[in-house]
Amino acid sequence: MAALQEQLRKEIESAIELADTVYKTFGFKYKVELSTKPKKFIGSDENWETATKALENALKRKKTEFKINEGEGAFYGPKIDFHIEDSLKRSWQLGTVQVDFSMPEKFEAFFINSEDKKETPAMIHRAILGSLERFIGILTEHFGGSFPTWLAPEQARVFPVSEKSEEYAKEVQKNLFAAGIRSHLDLRGETVSYKVRDAQMQKIPYIITVGEKEMAKKTLAVRTRDSIVEFDAKVEKFLEKTKKEIETKKIG
Repeated sequence: MAALQEQLRKEIESAIELADTVYKTFGFKYKVELSTKPKKFIGSDENWETATKALENALKRKKTEFKINEGEGAFYGPKIDFHIEDSLKRSWQLGTVQVDFSMPEKFEAFFINSEDKKETPAMIHRAILGSLERFIGILTEHFGGSFPTWLAPEQARVFPVSEKSEEYAKEVQKNLFAAGIRSHLDLRGETVSYKVRDAQMQKIPYIITVGEKEMAKKTLAVRTRDSIVEFDAKVEKFLEKTKKEIETKKIG
């Protein structure tokens, strides 16, 4: 049993670390609850106590603050719940880590331990995002559609001011693509102001316009979706800056 407890502890701590990494990467603050045995449950009191202690000790070892949610565990085992907070200060229950001794017993599952004896394993139910579709909905609302550069489906849009700078626009977009930046070349026969507005409405992080001046200097006019404009931006400098945002998963 001691070996099983040690393995259980390591797996629970690993799940806590994963949840922490995922939520912090997306910029979410979160709170943790430990939900204990409900009135209606299956399994022995001994197994419930062992499972609850395993979750509690793992949280304490990871120095994770938590509160006890008395009687709110699943009918088959206690659980850790992760509640994230979105940009509107709303709380959403996402992740969960549950310890289950009952289902392995019902399936008559076993392993041979270090003492060469049969032992019933513990099952860990782990979900970090919950429903993927629900998580994407929460994430979209959290950022208001203005995803950070690393997460945006389209990270940059390029278009020429006129036909004279079309080839240069194609060259710029090719460089973006080669650098691993998700970009699109807009050659529609619309006005520059229309294309800028359209890109901003789609909340694209970077809107790049190039005209004859940029073509001559081999530079860019870079506009953010918040209408902050940088003229004469060096191509290599822009690529380096944007790649760093993506690699470091910068949020704000």
